[in-house]
Amino acid sequence: MAARKTAARTMVQVKRVYEAPAAGDGWRVLVDRLWPRGIAKEAARIDLWLRDIAPSDALRRRVHADPSTWDSFVADYASELTSPPADAAVTILRQHIAQGPVTLLYAARDTARNNAAALRAWLEKNP
Repeated sequence: MAARKTAARTMVQVKRVYEAPAAGDGWRVLVDRLWPRGIAKEAARIDLWLRDIAPSDALRRRVHADPSTWDSFVADYASELTSPPADAAVTILRQHIAQGPVTLLYAARDTARNNAAALRAWLEKNP
């Protein structure tokens, strides 16, 4: 089981969409519901935009308004990931992960507490 989690961790990276694309990024997947401000589609080099895998607007606004709610955000986001639209997006994402490296892209300023980091942790716990 530990080997599987390690393999998943190396196969899934998390990166701000504003960072330059790198050769090791693999499949670049935007996991935000909104398109990031000030970035052209060509510059971002996004291979797939999975809006349905992003947290709901209400959940996103709640954690941005009060970062101390991070733990409840993670739990509520995990619950949202099992809803039909998100579940279908998770299936698509898992298919890409099975084929090679995937980089989850997000626009938030916080590099530690963002929906892509929460999604990656959830994927590791729910193989």
